[in-house]
Amino acid sequence: MTESDDNLEPAPAAIAPKATLASRGRRLLRHALVFITAVIIIDAIAGEKGLLALLQARKEYSALERSLERARTENAELRDMARRLREDPAAIEEQARRELGLIKPGEVLFIVKDISKK
Repeated sequence: MTESDDNLEPAPAAIAPKATLASRGRRLLRHALVFITAVIIIDAIAGEKGLLALLQARKEYSALERSLERARTENAELRDMARRLREDPAAIEEQARRELGLIKPGEVLFIVKDISKK
């Protein structure tokens, strides 16, 4: 071997710092990407418009739908009762007896009191 052959081979000390610097940069980039990904996933689950908020909104929507259905049913019943009270004298009499405690002439009213033991 000649002296010129020794000069052609790169010194290992010169390559190592560049490789270490590049691997440190890749490692830093990898950590940054993992951190950003974790932040995005956490925001998607627990953020203002995340998965938990979506599930809560669906639960509230279902409750409101049930409430609306109950209100519609009650509205239909009240509409039917109003129609019956306008058209059917027997319905008026039934309602008056129930609400006002009215009786017909000749009927006898019995009031039963609940006597509780002390």
